[in-house]
Amino acid sequence: MRREENLATQKQTLSKILAQTMKTGIIKSNLIPMFAGLTLALYTYQIRLLEKFPEMIFALIGSILVMGAAGAFNNLYDRDIDSIMERTKNRPTVTGEIKPKAVLWLGIFMSVFGIVTLALTTPLAAFLGFLGLFFYVVPYTMWSKRRTIYNTEVGSISGAMPPLIGWAAIYPDITHPAILGLFVITVIWQMPHFYAIAIRKHDEYKAAKVPMLPVVKGIKRTYIQTNIYLIVLIAASFLFGSLSLGLMLVALLLSVLWLILSIFGYKKMDSERWAKSMFVYSLLHMTILFSTVIIYSLMGILLNL
Repeated sequence: MRREENLATQKQTLSKILAQTMKTGIIKSNLIPMFAGLTLALYTYQIRLLEKFPEMIFALIGSILVMGAAGAFNNLYDRDIDSIMERTKNRPTVTGEIKPKAVLWLGIFMSVFGIVTLALTTPLAAFLGFLGLFFYVVPYTMWSKRRTIYNTEVGSISGAMPPLIGWAAIYPDITHPAILGLFVITVIWQMPHFYAIAIRKHDEYKAAKVPMLPVVKGIKRTYIQTNIYLIVLIAASFLFGSLSLGLMLVALLLSVLWLILSIFGYKKMDSERWAKSMFVYSLLHMTILFSTVIIYSLMGILLNL
């Protein structure tokens, strides 16, 4: 009995170590935009769910593997930074619960199999998966994160790949205004979101010498830049207009409310409370928008059967 309990504990520990190494929390949150792009393509081109069911499964598995690989490579490279920051100092790559060589092979294995799996949908989906992985590991993790205040902008490219991958897995053409709108919104969304995190974790980023915008340029500059991005986010909402007035209005309303929160919140709150409110709203914005896209698309497909 005790031996079985020990084996169960070891399995739980191993699964926890792997989950933290691959950043499963980030994987889960990125699967929502991926499915938004996927279902939007199904709706746009009136394709039945069963018709593309294999592609949907391959897109899911391939995306999970590629995202997991990106998380593993990031954890491997950032061990020095992670050991300083409070929220990352207990990662297995920092504590030594998993060896660097094992993380490297894990990342390589997931990269190869993830891209191959995405290629079973369309070559474009596989290329976008590779592009997202490359941008996250090389331009973001290995270069811009430690060198420039525009590291968030560089990282936002890889962060916005999931909806493109989902769409491309169904239909290998990403020039439609609707998917471009989803991509642009996903890119721009990341700046107010991560600026808010950087303000709240200001001292940790400063100690780790990561040049986040609020650390280097201060709160006022971050506030101004946040509002500029929110105005761009409002403008990007109109890209949905060619496909759906309803989706356009939802995206528009969510983004306008975010700008209002930013302006009035900044005037009435201290920087910590303002950053917290902006962070919480960013999560609501993403969840509501992408959930709306998924539900709207699925309803449209079912009604047209």
